[in-house]
Amino acid sequence: MKQANWLVVVTLVVLSGIAAAQKIGSTRVVAQVPFEFMVANKIVPAGECVVQAANDAGRILIIRNTEAKVALLSPSSQAEGKEDASHYALVFKHYGDRYFLSGIKLEGSNITYRLPESKLEAELRAQNTSATEETLLASLK
Repeated sequence: MKQANWLVVVTLVVLSGIAAAQKIGSTRVVAQVPFEFMVANKIVPAGECVVQAANDAGRILIIRNTEAKVALLSPSSQAEGKEDASHYALVFKHYGDRYFLSGIKLEGSNITYRLPESKLEAELRAQNTSATEETLLASLK
């Protein structure tokens, strides 16, 4: 019986550690973005972009370009992929000359933090404008 209790405790500790490793939490993901982009219906200028969670669950993200003095909040959801990401990355949807931040990938995690579609992006998609996905490598700060 004691062994079964220990097994339960060890399993819970390991599972909670795995769950914590897949969350953005206090992680600050940083990328040098060479183009302006939209998120939450606002334009973020080109430059160093820092993304971090506003809360432990990662349901609200803070996106900042401190050089341009731009900071905004955006809701996010989590999408589970089949494979773990091999690097930290910012994922953008690209329509013509416009970019929209659509996700954040965390190295070693199969979770992608998805950002909601902006009004302009929805309009472009409704017009059947073709889109490509651009991924920029990022790092931790």
